[in-house]
Amino acid sequence: MTLSAKDASRQTRAICALAPIVPVLVIDDPATARPLAEALIAGGLPALEVTLRTPAALEAISIMAQVPGGHVGAGTLITPEDVRAAKAAGATFGVSPGATVDLLAACADQDMPLLPGAATASEAMALLARGYDMLKFFPAEASGGAPALKAIGAPLPQISFCPTGGVSPANAESYLSLSNVICAGGSWVAPKDLVAAQDWDGITQLARAASQLGR
Repeated sequence: MTLSAKDASRQTRAICALAPIVPVLVIDDPATARPLAEALIAGGLPALEVTLRTPAALEAISIMAQVPGGHVGAGTLITPEDVRAAKAAGATFGVSPGATVDLLAACADQDMPLLPGAATASEAMALLARGYDMLKFFPAEASGGAPALKAIGAPLPQISFCPTGGVSPANAESYLSLSNVICAGGSWVAPKDLVAAQDWDGITQLARAASQLGR
């Protein structure tokens, strides 16, 4: 039995509702995975997206998946092979910059709840027609930012979004104030300099501040 689009969106919606910000993580060293996850979760951000952009990503997912209180997903899912590898590593949800027929089918076959990306009304409508009503708005700032997402939401109020791409502390509130936004994805809560310095307390402080956005 494959995971339906409706059930996939129900599950990703629940994950997105855990906190206002989902950290978007690019991990180069698997040794940082566990303390980074612990720091972010301690700061109130339990849903973590590890992008499949580095050789260390899958190992990092497998390590983070064992940290209590976390919900670890794989980002930048592009191919069915990505989906299978992420599932095997322990990812409990997936995120993609867009959506293809093959990618959606692979996620359904692997029981991987997917947050598929859309940047236009037509893309959002196509995914809604398949049963997806919880989407990623990407690239958020390059696609017109909060005003564009608000405009898309007017005729499509049944769709909710997680905007990602250019979201920062300076503009996060403009997204989170929209009725069709559940959370936003951001990378600023785990800056490379703090990770390199192993400043886990500093990352927890950034996460704690992010966890209060929109509230």
